[in-house]
Amino acid sequence: MTRQELAANIQRKKSFLCVGLDTDIQKIPEHLLKEEDPVFAFNRAIIDATAPYCIAYKPNLAFYEAMGVKGWIAFEKTIEYIRQNYPDQFIIADAKRGDIGNTSKLYARTFFETLDVDAVTVAPYMGEDSVTPFFETPLPTSPEGVEKPTREHWVILLALTSNKGSHDFQLTEDKDGEHLFEKVLHKSQEWERNASPTGQIGERLMYVVGATQGRAFEDIRKIVPHHFFLVPGIGAQGGSLEEVCRYGMTEDCGLIVNSSRAIIYASKGEDFAQRASEEAKKVQQQMEIQLKK
Repeated sequence: MTRQELAANIQRKKSFLCVGLDTDIQKIPEHLLKEEDPVFAFNRAIIDATAPYCIAYKPNLAFYEAMGVKGWIAFEKTIEYIRQNYPDQFIIADAKRGDIGNTSKLYARTFFETLDVDAVTVAPYMGEDSVTPFFETPLPTSPEGVEKPTREHWVILLALTSNKGSHDFQLTEDKDGEHLFEKVLHKSQEWERNASPTGQIGERLMYVVGATQGRAFEDIRKIVPHHFFLVPGIGAQGGSLEEVCRYGMTEDCGLIVNSSRAIIYASKGEDFAQRASEEAKKVQQQMEIQLKK
């Protein structure tokens, strides 16, 4: 999905909500455990219930990998279900990959060629050769060897995250007073520019910036004024949507705000999908107000 398509979806749906599919088999409603694939059954119901109110889905790989092969199958089925039924949704594989060049190339192949998601989260701390392979993946092909329609693939780089431990390393300063996360922001734009045929930035690279970071968005926007941010941390983690928008929103929104537990686990009963729909609609309505400002 191109930036223009993503921005158009945001305006059309009056939403920049991403629903995080952090699906834990130990937390889903008990009646679903009778299903052949309980995790996929849960995801399918959540997707059908929330699709009118969001523009993206973000399955967190840890929740699927914890189940071994069954979990990976549920993950693949979830991606395919979104693609077939809601093709306008932006799909983020929250995998936090990043390794030496040859390994990153295989990670990129997994998510962009085999699974054909729109974006993958990447850890930047092994440097350029661990990140740039994610900019280099060719168009995916079908099993019959037919090239699939063009889809822009995105790298979502960890910048300033929402967890408590983010302060351990990301906020450390060098002798010139530059924070480590700021160095990541500056340097990664060079990588994106070098990987782009046109030298454009903000067309293939996003950053994870946690909603709990508050006014830090204002300083981050001075370094990366044009890039989209993936923003976790509203809802269960207590981040402020209004504050995120005040300091982080751009002319074409520039934000994908994620909510996971507050939506998908709004109920543990048989009404779980309806309750998820209601919670997603509440967030969408708040976002509509922010988009009008």
